[in-house]
Amino acid sequence: MRHYLYLFLCTCVLAACGNPDTANTDAPESTSDTPAVESENTAEVEVHPIVHGSVVLTQGDRTIFVDPYDGAERYTSYGPPDLVLITHTHGDHLDSATLAGLDLTQATLVAPAAVMEANPNTTFASTHALANGESWDWQDVTIEAIPAYNPPPKENFHPEGQFNGYVLDFAGPEERIYFSGDTEGVPAMRNLSDIDIAFVCMNLPYTMDIEQAADAVVDFAPSVVYPYHYRNQDGTKSDVEAFQTMVTDRNDDIEVRLENWYTER
Repeated sequence: MRHYLYLFLCTCVLAACGNPDTANTDAPESTSDTPAVESENTAEVEVHPIVHGSVVLTQGDRTIFVDPYDGAERYTSYGPPDLVLITHTHGDHLDSATLAGLDLTQATLVAPAAVMEANPNTTFASTHALANGESWDWQDVTIEAIPAYNPPPKENFHPEGQFNGYVLDFAGPEERIYFSGDTEGVPAMRNLSDIDIAFVCMNLPYTMDIEQAADAVVDFAPSVVYPYHYRNQDGTKSDVEAFQTMVTDRNDDIEVRLENWYTER
């Protein structure tokens, strides 16, 4: 009887060893504390021109403000931002009064070091300084800091190395969007590639005229370009219709979208 019992026990042990459902009993169990991998946001990126050099992007339930300026009431319909990009320290880009009127408690600020030093607002959920040539991933969006500056003889307006333009590379819809900030048609702009949408400044004397802007745009050939930031120091506006003609005459594959960036509040 003992012999049969011994054989029965051996058979059970061998069966358990060969059963994949009972193997690796030392493997760790999954727990609710294990972080879930966030899926990419594949919703369409929607563009909302605001004023001057200010733009809002929305994608699904997340919102991005670029250089919010000219009063918080311009932004109330979009809700609190999740990400705020600021290109440089001038008051039409780093607008402390507008920032003070926004709910920034869930927002990440990305800006050059000069902005971080000058910005008195401390209500952002987090901040990340980004220097020329650096990139940083926010959620599934890669943010690249593009040099934005004036070469001589206008270098005092926007000194080289201090201020940013940005390329936002959205992983979900595979879309690359460029914001020039304040700059001339410098090599860093002309050498951009695979840009789907570009926002390019053209005001005098602080950035560039429409001829230089058109020449730079033709060089990097975005699919779509919005002329923005085109109010000159004397209150006049650059001729964006002439800019449109200059671009499309040289490359009619580039779509030039004209918006009225100077509406009353």
